[in-house]
Amino acid sequence: MENIKFKFDFDDILVVPTVNTHITSRYKDIILPRTFPLFTAPMDTVVNVENMFDFMENGIGVTLPRTIKSNEYHLIPSGVFISLGFDDLDLFYKQNFKIFTTGQHILIDVANGHMQKIVDYAREIKRLRPDIVIMVGNIANPETYMWYAKNGSVDYIRIGIGNGNGCLTTKQSGIGHPMASLIHETYLAKKRFLEANAGRKAPAIVADGGMKDYSDIIKSLALGADYVMIGSIFNKAFESSAPNYLYGVKLKKKHAKYFFDKGYPVKKYFRGMSTKEAQKAMGKTSFKTSEGVTRIRRVEYHLSGWIENFEHYLRNAMSYANAKTLEDFKGKVEICQISKNAYDRFNK
Repeated sequence: MENIKFKFDFDDILVVPTVNTHITSRYKDIILPRTFPLFTAPMDTVVNVENMFDFMENGIGVTLPRTIKSNEYHLIPSGVFISLGFDDLDLFYKQNFKIFTTGQHILIDVANGHMQKIVDYAREIKRLRPDIVIMVGNIANPETYMWYAKNGSVDYIRIGIGNGNGCLTTKQSGIGHPMASLIHETYLAKKRFLEANAGRKAPAIVADGGMKDYSDIIKSLALGADYVMIGSIFNKAFESSAPNYLYGVKLKKKHAKYFFDKGYPVKKYFRGMSTKEAQKAMGKTSFKTSEGVTRIRRVEYHLSGWIENFEHYLRNAMSYANAKTLEDFKGKVEICQISKNAYDRFNK
């Protein structure tokens, strides 16, 4: 117990403005990539093959859920991640991963990303098909990031356990790590790895779970995340793949859009991917204890409106930090810890 250390989360910190900035126009002086550092969470009430282009057209990276079947893979464009469990990997291994196109992006999607088995799979995939891009996770220990980096077989690592709005793992099992601290400490681990291994590439850090608003996403980037993975926030967009309801009646999408645009309280179904309902949708016949939640939530915005606001707030934060590019912003700004009274002062 001697190694207990204080950890912090998003509400405990703020980004401190730089002493002076040379940025006079947030839109002329700041350069952002066409694709934002965002991914959809692989949740079937967020994204599927039918709406993935809505996200891509808004500059959001797509990670498809494990409910997508192999007979749909031909519909998936380059750069989109498909999610696989161990059973999927066993099947595709027997086929030498021939089902995958050149440069296929895959997510080894398991709840506990600390397993040696994942590294073993990743090594074998890279041996057979070095062109395949691999994301793994989830992990909640910065030293596990270092372990993956040293093994050199993965390209992206999802960090965060139990923080997601559809996840109950931390609440029920007590396992986890406050997300803001986890991002910061993982970023420092990434820096140590790069300093000790000149010329090697470090896996990208994907902060996954529990983002409640724009500022949480921006703080994640400020703390050093390369990408932020979003589920709950995107579920509340009209374009999400979840079914639409009005006064308890399920609507077709075109009817839901009409009523939503008229101001009616259209609602969406939302569920974590460890719920028994989601396990069934993934084709499982024996079910584990659910570590997820299901909810009905009101639709709040169109995806294009949300991304327009996100870009504005991100540019605003970067201008205060004198960061003309995301690489100038990620992990390179000053962060201060604040008291609850300080948080309550601005949390209107």
